[in-house]
Amino acid sequence: MVNYSRYKRNPVLNYPEREWPNKEIEKAPVWCSVDLRDGNQALIDPMQVDEKIEMFQYLIKLGFRDIEIGFPAASQIEFDFLRQLVDRKLIPNDVRVQVLTQCREELIDRTFESIQGIENVIVHIYNSTSTLQRDVVFGMERDEIIDIAVKGTRMVKERAAKLPGNIILEYSPESFTGTEMDFALEICTAVQKEWGPTKENPIIINLPSTVEMTTPNVYADQIEWMNKHFEDRESIILSVHPHNDRGTGVASAELAMLAGADRVEGTLFGNGERTGNVDILNIAYNMFSQGINPELEIEHINEIIEIYERCCKIPIHPRHPYAGKLVFTAFSGSHQDAINKGVKAMKERDGKYWEVPYLPIDPSDIGREYEPIVRINSQSGKGGVAFIMDIYFGFKLPKAMHKEFANVIQKVSEQQGEVSPDEIMNKFAEEYLNQKEPLHFRKLKVDDLSDEVESEFDTKVTVTYTDRGIEKSFQSIGNGPIDAVKRGIEENLGFSIKILDYSEHALQSGSNSQAAAYIHLLDAETGHVTYGVGVSSNITRASVRAIFSAMNRLGLSD
Repeated sequence: MVNYSRYKRNPVLNYPEREWPNKEIEKAPVWCSVDLRDGNQALIDPMQVDEKIEMFQYLIKLGFRDIEIGFPAASQIEFDFLRQLVDRKLIPNDVRVQVLTQCREELIDRTFESIQGIENVIVHIYNSTSTLQRDVVFGMERDEIIDIAVKGTRMVKERAAKLPGNIILEYSPESFTGTEMDFALEICTAVQKEWGPTKENPIIINLPSTVEMTTPNVYADQIEWMNKHFEDRESIILSVHPHNDRGTGVASAELAMLAGADRVEGTLFGNGERTGNVDILNIAYNMFSQGINPELEIEHINEIIEIYERCCKIPIHPRHPYAGKLVFTAFSGSHQDAINKGVKAMKERDGKYWEVPYLPIDPSDIGREYEPIVRINSQSGKGGVAFIMDIYFGFKLPKAMHKEFANVIQKVSEQQGEVSPDEIMNKFAEEYLNQKEPLHFRKLKVDDLSDEVESEFDTKVTVTYTDRGIEKSFQSIGNGPIDAVKRGIEENLGFSIKILDYSEHALQSGSNSQAAAYIHLLDAETGHVTYGVGVSSNITRASVRAIFSAMNRLGLSD
């Protein structure tokens, strides 16, 4: 049995007077991207300076006006990156650059050194306030924790007075969700009073769900409670920074907006520590789907994906909301039928609103398209054909092979229209698996030469084949069976070939499993290339069959 007894429920706020359940989101919040700080620090391979600059400029293009760029006091790389933005005049006057620092004098001094010459800056200070961290990390009482925050605020205030430009303070009681509400209010109010904000020059109070600890409704209760108990509320921009530990970061942010949050910090596609930050694009597209202007330029989702994946080196999950490759694809026949009927009805009725079963938005509005890719016709892409081969028949074609085989199927579809999965498989067998003339591989014998010290190579092969029905054979040596077969073909058949790529996988599990091998072969004399495919219960034999398949497709014996 799962040892659930090791865990205890996190306390919930007794707050029966909550009002957020009766509210609706009516407008976009102030968006703050933390891709370059919270997101970047969570990457396996953090962004290089040129990638950071590209991401920064793209965030501006998307419409972000608050962008947290890093922790310049803690990293020379981030310090230099910020100075590059300044020196190259890459920060528009309407963009607020946000820098993070702990409440320590040397770090605050270094932070102010990094922001020299910037028109609008958010200096973001924080310290941890939760019951658990006060106990096991810091060993401090409440008043000591408050003293850290107030002193940090005072240091920022003193330095801001000497610096030209517009300095805004942001304060985060880090680990807010694990902090008692009365203490969270006390420390935020102490910071607020020390800073002295006004309606015209507000402070940002950021209440992070640093670790999601319970259901989103509890976070909403906490936000609303703080929202209603703040003094001089109009001098505060109430910000939230939800993480996604329970997989409910988007819900937490949306309910927090109902509860009074003015601002949301997050990242593109939810990249961040552990299970990630809140996905700002997810929230923005949710708003878009409800007829609310998200105030971000998000109509070109494929472009956003391309830049994100290149800079962050993280692929988008195929089922990621709005962005995944499969989210606007109908696999079920009944779904396809309902979607087609919905689109037809909408056109016939000249409907003002998008109302189509199974499609909450028109994919074309964000640069996508509806793809019933289980049906392949002349308009189908190479990915659809590869999908059929994988899902229906277990062949995972190498990416570079997708176009080659899709071109074969397109010729069929141009003649007859839609091509069924079985017809696709039959054509695959004809083009690759059954390419046995004029050269037909028959048998392979492999001998290990690794014990022969003087030999340059470790493998000897004996290949039996037929050439236009006449049985022949050759022997050759090489570094492994594939290399030995290649050398033997060149030496005995007189072909000049090069293996560009090789991949293989099991077609099914169990004792009778088959393996598929794919060989990308180059005819060095003509420059022509093609794929060959072989199947066998033995992966080496499958690979040799793939080589012979490719040679026949290249017409090397013609």
